[in-house]
Amino acid sequence: MNSINRRSILLAGLGAAGAGALAACTNSGSAPALVSPSGSAVAATEKRRGGTGRQHKIALTAAPARVDLGGGVKANTWAFDGRTPGKEIRLSTGDTLVAELANQLPGKTTTSIHWHGIALRNDMDGAPPATQTAVRPGSTFTYRFVADAPGTYFFHPHVGVQLDRGLYAPLIVEDPREPLAYDDEWVVVLDDWVDGVTGTPDEVFAELKQGMGGMDMSGSPFMLMGAESDLLGGDAGDVKYPYHLVNGRVPDDPDVYTGKPGRKVRLRIINAGSDTAYRVALSGHTMTVTHTDGFPIQHQRTDALLIGMGERYDVLVTLADGVFPLVALAEGKKTSGLALVRTGSGRAPTAAVRPRELDGTVMTASRLRAADDVRLESATADVTHRIELTGGMMHYNWAINGKPFDMADPDANAILVEEGRRARLDFVNTTTMWHPMHLHGHTFQLGRSGPRKDTAIVLPKKKLSVFFDADNPGQWMLHCHNAYHGEAGMMATVAYQA
Repeated sequence: MNSINRRSILLAGLGAAGAGALAACTNSGSAPALVSPSGSAVAATEKRRGGTGRQHKIALTAAPARVDLGGGVKANTWAFDGRTPGKEIRLSTGDTLVAELANQLPGKTTTSIHWHGIALRNDMDGAPPATQTAVRPGSTFTYRFVADAPGTYFFHPHVGVQLDRGLYAPLIVEDPREPLAYDDEWVVVLDDWVDGVTGTPDEVFAELKQGMGGMDMSGSPFMLMGAESDLLGGDAGDVKYPYHLVNGRVPDDPDVYTGKPGRKVRLRIINAGSDTAYRVALSGHTMTVTHTDGFPIQHQRTDALLIGMGERYDVLVTLADGVFPLVALAEGKKTSGLALVRTGSGRAPTAAVRPRELDGTVMTASRLRAADDVRLESATADVTHRIELTGGMMHYNWAINGKPFDMADPDANAILVEEGRRARLDFVNTTTMWHPMHLHGHTFQLGRSGPRKDTAIVLPKKKLSVFFDADNPGQWMLHCHNAYHGEAGMMATVAYQA
C-alpha cells in the first residue's frame, strides 16, 4: 500500500525558503490563491494514499428521536438512526468509508458529518461552508474517503451547536498489524447532556450569547457559575448540564461492561461533550495510557486522566475480581458520569461513588511523550503563526486573533500554509478560560517531543506551541471544541496556498 498519512515524516530538504515566500505573498496586498477543497492537489493526495480497495458502506439518517437515557430519563433530541451514541463504525486501515447521510431534521435545519481526527480528503471533512455546502432537509450527501491511519475517532455534525445533541458516534480504525497485546476492547463515550431535558442547545447558546453583562444571573436556566478547577486553570465551564452520560446512560442506570478477572482490556475513551472536561478513573485499577487522539505514546501508568472535549485516550487495564465503577468526574462541576465493570459477584455502587483514584495521579497531555516511530524528526518550523485566543464571558465574544469567524466569508483572515512545509502554531490564550483547540485534517505535535494530537487543551493565560507537517492540502477548520465558544466565533481557516 502506497500511503500518505499523518504518520509519515516529511522527506529531507524542506528548506526555510517557504517562510519567506509565504510572508511575501501574505504582505503583497493581494489575496493569495488557495487550494480548492475538491481541487487537483486534494485529489492527488488522496490517490497517493492508496488503500486496500475494500469499501465499508453505511447509511446514516439524522432525524428527531426520543432516546432512552436509562433510569426513566427520556429525551427528545436529534440522533443518527434513533440512538445515542450512534452505532459504532469500525473498519481497517486503508479501507474506504462510504457513508450516505440522509437529513430528515425538522424545518430548514441543515447538517453535515465531520469525521473528527481523520486525515482525510478535504472535500469530505464535513465542515460547511469551508469544505461543502451543508446538507439540506430531505437531501442526502455521500462521504467517501480512505481511512489510512489507525486510531480512535468519532463523528458529529459541524453545523451550529448540533454537537450538543445526540448526533455522534465512535469511529474505530483498526491496525491489521496491531502491536498492542490485549484480550478485549471497550469503547467508552462521554457526553454532557441537556437536550430535551432542561432545554435545547440552541436555547443554551441564545442565553450564553447575551453575556454575563446582559442577563439576570439569578434566573439563568443554563449559565453555570462557580465551576472551578486547578487542573483547568480556573473556570471549568459555562453550562449547567442535568446529566453526564457514559455510553448514553445516566449514572442511576449505568452501562455495564462484563469481563473476566485477569483479562487485559483496551478502553477507547472519547469525550463527545460540548462544555465539559472529564477526570476519568476506574476504581481499584491503574490505567496504562497507550494512545492519545489515535497516536501511540510512550506508555504511562496513571490513576486517572483528564480528557477535554474532542480528545480521545486509549488505556490498558488488567481486570480485578468484583464490581468496579468507571467514573467520569465532570471536572470542576461536582457531578459525574458512571459506568460499571463487572467481573464477579458484588454489589453495584451508588451513582455518587467517587473512587480514590480520582484524587491520585492525574495524567494530562503535557506529561506524555510521542512514541519514537511517530515523533517529528526535527520540530523546527518553516513558518510560525500566532493564534491568539480572545474574548470572555462578559460579552461572549470568543474569537481567534480578536476576529470572530465569519461563516459568510470563511477565507477571511485565513491562516496560510504551503504544502510540504513544517508549520508552527503558537496558541496564546489571553482569556480566563481553557480552550480545547482542534485542527481538522492533521495532527500536531505538542512542543519538541510531546504527543501527536489533533485536539489540545490550552490553559488560561498560557501559551502552547505545536508543530505539524502541511501534507494534506485544502482548507481546514481550526477551532475551540467547546461547541459554544466555536459557534460564537473562536474558529479560523488554515488554508493551503495554491
